[in-house]
Amino acid sequence: MTTYEKARSFIYRFARPIDLAVFKHAFEKGPAEDIITALCAYRNPDGGFGHAIEPDNFNPLSLPMGAWKATEYIREAGGLEPSHPIIKGILGYLDSGDGFDSEHNQWLNTVPSNNGAPCAIWWKYPESGSDFNYNPTAALAGFIVKYAEKGSALYCKGVRLVKEAADWFIRTEPLEQHVARCFITMDGDCLSAGEVPYDREALLNTLDVVVARSICLDPNKWHEYLPRPSAFIESRKSRFYRAELEDICVSECGFIKSSQNPDGSFYLPWNWCNDYKEWNVAEMWCKAIVGIDNLRFLREFDPR
Repeated sequence: MTTYEKARSFIYRFARPIDLAVFKHAFEKGPAEDIITALCAYRNPDGGFGHAIEPDNFNPLSLPMGAWKATEYIREAGGLEPSHPIIKGILGYLDSGDGFDSEHNQWLNTVPSNNGAPCAIWWKYPESGSDFNYNPTAALAGFIVKYAEKGSALYCKGVRLVKEAADWFIRTEPLEQHVARCFITMDGDCLSAGEVPYDREALLNTLDVVVARSICLDPNKWHEYLPRPSAFIESRKSRFYRAELEDICVSECGFIKSSQNPDGSFYLPWNWCNDYKEWNVAEMWCKAIVGIDNLRFLREFDPR
């Protein structure tokens, strides 16, 4: 069996329905509607999302990170109309103030209720409080700008937040892959909405610097939890792709194939670092998600 065939078998066996729908949509012409149908299983009555939509956090309550993860699946499906109940629900949740810290003007990255649920150690709410690095605030604010009714109080809040976020990012140049990806998403949504209330050239230039500094170019370290080229480069059309990175992208393809396990899954560079038995389930879910990402990168860069 080929790398793809082995990975496909693992994904079909262990992926959650929502991730299987993503795989089918990406590789087998499956309908985008199946992603949205599966997404509804994680939705709460308040319009927010929980129930392990982020597979490393089993908190069933609506969370800012849950809302962010839902927006990622909506993006996988090609987007939705602003009038769609899921979009209106997320906007209602974000407008409710739940999980929003008014002192820092950001949504919480981790929330206190996580401490009552099985989850990875990084989702536990620390005594010192949540980190405030615009993850996921930047992405959520961009979502608001894209989907909220223009002129509404929520829309105006989103516009203020994306400007504050961009100013912070340009000023601090944070070297953290998840933060950078939130800003990439934010910029795309703002551009799509035709509302860019920040110095876009400065933001993009800062993203170029941050991404270039963040990508680990040493294959000997790729077993660590570090951003490989695939963390930011989806294809040769990516803003962050450069011709001089072609060889390292090809090298990552070799790493991916060499790290495939006999069961078809790929090496996973993290675990929960605790004793929750739920990790045994989450690990399979995460491996399926990583498998989809790896197959996408191989499709673009593997010279075969």
